[in-house]
Amino acid sequence: MAAALARVLDRAVRLSFPIRIRVFPAARFSQHTVARCLSTTPAKKAVETTTPMPEADGFPGVRTHQDLYEFSLREPDTFWGTLAKSRLQWFRSFDHVSDCDMSEGRIKWFLGGQLNVSVNTLDRHAQKTPDKAALIWERDEPGSEVRVTYRELLAMTCQLANTLKSHGVKKGDRVCIYMPNSPIAVAAMQACARIGAPHSVVFAGFSADALASRIQDANCETVITTDQAVRGGKVIELKKTVDAAVANCPMVKRVLVAQRTGQEVPMKHNLDFPLEEEMSSQSSECAPEIMDSEDPLFMLYTSGSTGKPKGILHTQAGYLLYATMTSKFAFDIREDDIFSCVADIGWITGHSYVVYGPLSNGATTVLFESIPTYPNPGRYWEMVERLKINQFYLAPTAVRLLLKFDESWVKKYDRSTLRKLGCVGEPLNVEAGDWYNNVVGEGRCDLVDTWWQTETGGIMITPRPSQPGAEILHGPMRPFFGIEPVLFNDEGKELPGTEVSGALCVRKPWPGIARTIFGDHERYLDTYFRPYPGTYFSGDGAHRDHKGYYHITGRMDDVINISGHRIGTAEIEDAMDEHRDVAETAVIGTPHDVKGEVPYAFVILKEGVRRDEEDIAKELKDLVRKSIAAYAVPDTILITPGLPKTRSGKIMRRILRKISTDKEEELGDVSTLAEPSVVDAIVQSHKAYKQRTTS
Repeated sequence: MAAALARVLDRAVRLSFPIRIRVFPAARFSQHTVARCLSTTPAKKAVETTTPMPEADGFPGVRTHQDLYEFSLREPDTFWGTLAKSRLQWFRSFDHVSDCDMSEGRIKWFLGGQLNVSVNTLDRHAQKTPDKAALIWERDEPGSEVRVTYRELLAMTCQLANTLKSHGVKKGDRVCIYMPNSPIAVAAMQACARIGAPHSVVFAGFSADALASRIQDANCETVITTDQAVRGGKVIELKKTVDAAVANCPMVKRVLVAQRTGQEVPMKHNLDFPLEEEMSSQSSECAPEIMDSEDPLFMLYTSGSTGKPKGILHTQAGYLLYATMTSKFAFDIREDDIFSCVADIGWITGHSYVVYGPLSNGATTVLFESIPTYPNPGRYWEMVERLKINQFYLAPTAVRLLLKFDESWVKKYDRSTLRKLGCVGEPLNVEAGDWYNNVVGEGRCDLVDTWWQTETGGIMITPRPSQPGAEILHGPMRPFFGIEPVLFNDEGKELPGTEVSGALCVRKPWPGIARTIFGDHERYLDTYFRPYPGTYFSGDGAHRDHKGYYHITGRMDDVINISGHRIGTAEIEDAMDEHRDVAETAVIGTPHDVKGEVPYAFVILKEGVRRDEEDIAKELKDLVRKSIAAYAVPDTILITPGLPKTRSGKIMRRILRKISTDKEEELGDVSTLAEPSVVDAIVQSHKAYKQRTTS
């Protein structure tokens, strides 16, 4: 018996066949029976994609990345259902994978399933790798980082969750979080998830009025904040802002105040409570609430650039799975990686790629508290060297800011640990992309330029994942698993084939999509599902090139119609950004008596440029004429010291349109901008330009 078994084993090893051994009582079986119990079926070759997906090896007919992508479209329930079972931890598995109808805006995933997001992002990793760093808090001063392990973050989360419960916060209650990037802010988000209270994180830089409007819309009874914030060497009075906001929010019953600087701040009796003191008496264990897959997880308000802010609502399982998968496969996160997304937690990028996505994958994620130029323009790259960061994810506005400075600020630091460079926000122009890729990444890192939105929950179009070795060109390029982009013309007709441009929509539902706008489902349907029935309308335009790759052309409302010629403002901006003296541009359309609309360009020059502005403007017009066409040449080019941007880096083109049409009195509240003073500077430059050109 032993000899026969040894011979079969030796043959299996020599032939590199996998074996499966079934163990039975030896006396009951002959040596022939034992031999039949040894399987010598060759193993299926792993699916060829840039980040291994073991689950895909069981999908029929799938060999390549393209096979896997097509399978995700053809069999979405099998694809997402398999991943949900293997990548998430459930209290109760789901009965049905999906119940979706895009024509009705009905989106439901993993029906009947029950889980808790904080268990998936904390508990399971605290059990397996309790002493691994979950967070690296990169504080404002370089070199003062703080590491928080999974064990410590779980304990902090449970204490905060118990604190909320002791104040009467229960499942379904909305909680407003107004805090800077910090471990206690992440714990606040996780604590809300643990007890089933949807959180509404508001960027800790918005004005009191902006904060109040979000508290009121969500009807939050609880606000969590800090005494102050520290950013770029400056102290920001958060508690004072909260006090002013809460004065107009009678529904608020409690404000929990954490310490960042320890400075004394006003504390109202029976309303304000010191958070750390409250937590100190609470247990570091808290049983997680059992949540249905479609229960709300959080709501996040858009910037409010078009009127009343929209409270985009995301739910539990679908959002978590999509954040988990996009983090893992777009950035190839590995077990010991240090992942750095420098976004604020007040934006969707911070939710998906600072908190939930990396932590669900058990990664170490960096919380960046400062700004890219403090104390100097080398801050990011010094941090990369010191923390040995592997993936770096930022916004195009930061890239365009930093390329104004000498390359020595980058090259003086060791960036050899970097493998992936990510970008998110507005389209990344070619010059900025080349600088990011060649100067920062030394031409050896994958440049992952991503397209997605608050409403999508996670990355939708991106160069990775892909077939191993597949090319990376400028722009987002390839749809993620399960995402089927479709383009429509102005008449609502689908545009098949290549070399076409139109409204970017998505044909099939995916787990991460937002479920509604809080308190206004009709607005949700009108905005996203009714413009092009049967699809999700992104509001963006895109071009599909001759290879089938996708390139984002900008918002559909950022399209200018010049004498019947339609052109995206991003295309003109890209052309002008190629000029050696230009750091950044913003183009909008202004009314014209004959042409209907003409481009008006606002231009920021690189630091140290001292050339005549009229010469630069002439060169820019020649550049646009050569790169695009004569009709696209801006009618006005205004050199300006800055642009009106939100704290997340979004250019507020509405403000630029008002300035260009001499409607300064209609600018409205600009206090939520990153630099409100820049608006007055642009107004004065515009008036001076008009006076010069009309005199």
